[in-house]
Parts: sequence; structure tokens; C-alpha cells
Amino acid sequence: MSAENTYTPPKVWTWDQESGGQFSKINRPTAGATHEKELPVGEHGLQLYSLATPNGVKVTILLEELLAAGFQGAEYDAWLINIGEGDQFGSGFVDINPNSKIPALLDRRKDPAQRVFESGAILLYLAEEFGAFLPQDSSARTEAMNWLFWQMGSAPFLGGGFGHFYNYAPEKWEYPINRYAMEAKRQMDVLDQHLADHEFMAGQDYSIADMAIWPWYGVLARGSLYDAAEFLSVHEYTHVQRWAEQIWERPAVQRGRRVNRAWGDSSEQLRERHDASDFELRTQDKLEAASG
Repeated sequence: MSAENTYTPPKVWTWDQESGGQFSKINRPTAGATHEKELPVGEHGLQLYSLATPNGVKVTILLEELLAAGFQGAEYDAWLINIGEGDQFGSGFVDINPNSKIPALLDRRKDPAQRVFESGAILLYLAEEFGAFLPQDSSARTEAMNWLFWQMGSAPFLGGGFGHFYNYAPEKWEYPINRYAMEAKRQMDVLDQHLADHEFMAGQDYSIADMAIWPWYGVLARGSLYDAAEFLSVHEYTHVQRWAEQIWERPAVQRGRRVNRAWGDSSEQLRERHDASDFELRTQDKLEAASG
């Protein structure tokens, strides 16, 4: 970066609504609702309001895994929250997540209904509610929690750091891209060294730690995040590659990643999910399109 392009911060920062790149229309320095909008409610006890970003996919993977494991109480309605249109600032959504970020869950099985926001909190809440995908042994449980919270602390450097400056920022700047590329590779190396000696993040058992980490780092390893696989040389992380493919092969993971997806191949989109048959209908649509 040349000296003439060096940014000098003002003494007092003020909001420039023209800045922010791709997300300039939805980013703002204040919290709270911008408009009145009630949230839809379906027939199931669990109501999920989300979008199929990595953070949203964590939760739909867990819900689909719970259903696959026979926990019928995990049936859920998944409603699309279009963050590009500002749905997260509607009054109904802000009521269940004052931070205006997806995903958010409302457990209407409880009286009064229990709100749960932040993806890691939702994973932990559901795992404890159903007694699944979180080890009962104290040592193994702690290891799962270690990696769950590692993800919550690390992914902002991958997403808001590397992803923003490499993929979304209005201009490409060498310093932030190099800084966050270095951190993204360091994080992948942390995972690779750990997975060299462990089948899953918490040991031999698949857990919410894997479900939290895979939508970010597993998808990156598979070449589907920020179109950055070559830039970050993700093929070098062979143990992450093994783990990423192993999880990808799980049918519940493949279903979960489709829920609340509103971009890409239309056959991969399931904008709302209210019943397992919704996947079958979308698959039939895909088959008919291919044969037609």
C-alpha cells in the first residue's frame, strides 16, 4: 500500500452510508428494529428463522441429524430470513434476537416460548434438550466444548476477516488480505494437526463441535467457500480434507445445507422447510427438470 493511499482515521468516526461494499445497505452502527414485521409460525414446536450461510447451516445440520437419529421432537419449521433485504431488522426477529443476526430459534414447546440466539448457543441448547451429539463423559464433553467455542471465536477471522476483504470488499487491499489469509491458513493448520490424531473434533464421536466447524472450514476445504481453495492451498490440509469428505457424505448434512438456501442451483434450494417431504419434492423437481 503506497503512502498516498494510507488511510488516516478522523478524530471522531461518523457513519458513511456509502461505505461497506456488498453489505452497505444493511450494515449500520445502531441496533433495534427498523420496521414492524411479525414472524411466521408453523405447526412444529421448534421454529427456526435463518439463512443457509455457514452459521445457519450449523443448526439445520443438527436438526436433520436429530431427526435421522429418531428424535421426532426435533421436527421443525425453517423460515427464510433474507439478510440482503433486511429481514433481520423486522420487529418480530429482533424480539428473538436483539443482535439481528441469523440463525434464531424459538422453542414453542416451552411456556413461555424460549428464544435461543447465536448459533453455538442453539447447538448446545438442542444437544442438551435431546441428549444427543454431546458426550456425557466429562472429559469428552469438555473437549467438544473446547472446539465448539474455538469455532465461535475463530470463524469471524475467516468470514468477517478473510472472506470480507478477499471476496466482498469494494476494493482489494494487500495488507488485510495477507493478514487474514495468514490467519485462515493458521486455523486450517490447527485443525489439520488435531485431525491427524482424531477421527472427529471431540475424538471418536461425531458431535456438535463437528457440526459447528464443518460449514466454515469443511466447506472451505471442499473448495466451496469464497472461491478461495487455490489461493489458500487447501489441498495441503489432508486430514481436514478427510474429515470434510467424511462429514459431507452424511445424508443429514446434505439435507441440512439445503435448508433456507436461496441462491445457486435451484434444485439445491429449499427456501423453507416444514416437513421431511419437502426434500423429496425438491428432488422430484430436479429429476423432472433433468428428464424434461
